Amino acid sequence: MDRKRVVIAGLGDTGVLTAIRLARRFDVVGISVNPGLVSGQELGTRLARPEDWARNYRIGFDRFRALDRVRTVHGVLTGADLSARTVSVRDVGGTERVEPYDALVISTGVTNGFWRRAVLQSAGDVDAGLRTAHDRLGSARSVAVIGGGAAAVSSAVNIALRWPDIRVELFYPGEHPLPQHHWRTRKRVEDRLAAAGVTLHPGHRAVVPEGFDCAAITSEPVHFSGGQAPAHADAVLWAIGRVRPNTAWLPADVLDERGFVRVTPELRVPGVDGVFAVGDVAATDPLRSSARNRADGLLARNVAAYFTGGRMRSYRPPASRWGSVLGVQPDGLEVFAPNGFAFRFPSWSIERVLQPWIVRCGIYRGVRSGDQYPVTNG
Repeated sequence: MDRKRVVIAGLGDTGVLTAIRLARRFDVVGISVNPGLVSGQELGTRLARPEDWARNYRIGFDRFRALDRVRTVHGVLTGADLSARTVSVRDVGGTERVEPYDALVISTGVTNGFWRRAVLQSAGDVDAGLRTAHDRLGSARSVAVIGGGAAAVSSAVNIALRWPDIRVELFYPGEHPLPQHHWRTRKRVEDRLAAAGVTLHPGHRAVVPEGFDCAAITSEPVHFSGGQAPAHADAVLWAIGRVRPNTAWLPADVLDERGFVRVTPELRVPGVDGVFAVGDVAATDPLRSSARNRADGLLARNVAAYFTGGRMRSYRPPASRWGSVLGVQPDGLEVFAPNGFAFRFPSWSIERVLQPWIVRCGIYRGVRSGDQYPVTNG
């Protein structure tokens, strides 16, 4: 009996985990604009300590043991014929190709600033992006971080700790940062921001220049809709959460009014046979939380149930965001639960227990050792 073919469109954090789970039972083809996993997690660590970030969040596909049976295509998705069960890809050599599928998993994520982009990149392109952003911030005397979400507060804390002589200010529209997190998490993170020397500016909603997509670190003054004095800094980091779903290659009738993929509670695309969506691109709930709640396991079970006629399970989003906010710090890693309480991994355990055993062996099911990409960490 022929094995069913599953195409996974997008091999970011969620796509890789989904491919790992499905490869045991199906022929899996993964399509990615990058030559390996380039995670969208932990922006603050990525900017301030790119070598540390790359060690755990930038991994070649050939290093994942569980992806040995997955055929990866380095290319850009250009279209989909959902009735014919095919997707079109322009590969790294510029050749247009068609990939047929029995089931399609859409996990192309979102574009959000310069750190999450849906453009075709080589390993050298990724390295240059890491190095350029790091050097740009390290050479500044002052940094303004715009935004109140996890990416913004993580960036502010990590920049302040990495370069103590830099004046770091955080501007956000609400009374507190992290409006989608539990109040206990907000309070704890505000304390960490103050301890790092970050100056907080609540009630400052930035006016985004027309046509600006937040894809660069800028130096122009930042104006605010409330009439406050403009902010001036050598480097302005925009982390305002203005995400754009990477869905231009899909038919409009499977998208909602914002361009995200419509899904049922079972993560199926309604009205289209054999198509699923997961991660930031999937309109599961207002927070699109399947990207951060290990929905890859549920999705893999539902894909298998689709082929066998079994019962599918429903995804139930949490009421608030949870997980790491600031990334690894000198005193360890804090992971916040949905109720706002934190569990701390002590610093010694990160590279001895958490990464090698829990992440690489447990979650990724084995990652081979390999050379790390050189990243300037001045």
